Amino acid sequence: MNVQLTNELGDSFSKPIWSPDSRKIAFVGKNRILYVIFITTGSIARIDQLEEGAELGLGWSPDSQQLAYTKQEHMVLYNVLSHEAQSIRQPGASDVGWFPNGTELLFQAPDASSISQLFHIRTDGMGKQPITRNTDGPLHNARLSPDGTFALYTTPGASISIIHTVELSTGNVFEVKGGPLAKNYFPEWSPNSSQIAYSATAFDDRGSFSQIRTVGRQGENDRIGAISNCFATPVTWSPNGRKIAYLSGCKEQEFASEMWVLDLHHPVPIRLIEGVRIMSLQWSPLPILDLSRKTYTNPVYKVRFQYPSHWQKVNDERYEGGEGFFQISAISAGQNIDEVCRSEAFHRLMPYGSMPRIVNTQIQHEQACTIFPSADQSTEMKGQAAVIVKYPKPIEIQGATYNYFILWADKEHLNEISSTLIFLL
Repeated sequence: MNVQLTNELGDSFSKPIWSPDSRKIAFVGKNRILYVIFITTGSIARIDQLEEGAELGLGWSPDSQQLAYTKQEHMVLYNVLSHEAQSIRQPGASDVGWFPNGTELLFQAPDASSISQLFHIRTDGMGKQPITRNTDGPLHNARLSPDGTFALYTTPGASISIIHTVELSTGNVFEVKGGPLAKNYFPEWSPNSSQIAYSATAFDDRGSFSQIRTVGRQGENDRIGAISNCFATPVTWSPNGRKIAYLSGCKEQEFASEMWVLDLHHPVPIRLIEGVRIMSLQWSPLPILDLSRKTYTNPVYKVRFQYPSHWQKVNDERYEGGEGFFQISAISAGQNIDEVCRSEAFHRLMPYGSMPRIVNTQIQHEQACTIFPSADQSTEMKGQAAVIVKYPKPIEIQGATYNYFILWADKEHLNEISSTLIFLL
């Protein structure tokens, strides 16, 4: 089923990007205006307007709350829920992406010798460090692997385009041999970070064709999965990493007219769409059918977030459904959030099992941690995990002061609920 989301807002260069929670789509449209579509409501927000010639790459934060993009020699981090923005000055930056921890960024920019490099930096603008030691041409299409251990890029340009990967822990660079004409485009990481899919131009003596190829992250096991009759085509992975979608049907036209999908376990491509002009495609990270949400607001605990709409109220602080739950409270403790998180995670009653995992992060620009249970957690806890966030300022409840908010939820729903959290302060 095709659903039209906008009316005359897109342009030929628009590349819509899904948020990780599949509830928002960002794109740069006509007049280079940056828009965000909120899928559950159908509303469209106008975020910014980019200057002519600006890099149009967009990057969603892991919690789906912030967009990263470049404008006027700055990297901009815009919160689409609170409408707050911060910027980091970095002339020549492009391809801004987020590390999985949500507190660091990957980007391309010239170094002190004006040579293109990949860098990482904290979201507060501190701790900038180079990733590559490039001495040749410009680096394009920088992409961080989903697990944050590798990055990829293409170089040097459009006529010749070679894919490289770099292992972040060692700085080791690997070249992808690629197609026969050294024209390798649109590289994309698989969801498990083990492979790259890309388009390689081929058969230039017979017209415009490209090979849909996959390769390991160190350039190994390069395989051809399908052929497109376009000079090059964007590719996109299914969330489970089993399928790749791509475009074809270019013929003598500039734009594709067909969308195909290839199952890597059953390599017979299937045509999904034909007879329409298609410039870009991207698979949604989560099934769209799971997007029915309601908004929970609690004025006592000063929070608002979204949850599955079919869950039922148990009391003012707890809702439950057949496959999950959430419950909220507040904590009064010292300033060291690490101690607060460890105290909760390793409570003597072991609510998260004997070896829970603590992940430090940020939510709404505030210190936070996520607690995931270990395999020996009691089944009576229903897969309980937790997020603890420091309030922007302490709140009072019945005469007592609290400086931390805690959200408990089953581990399958915790991230998608906490990603929508807003403090009402």
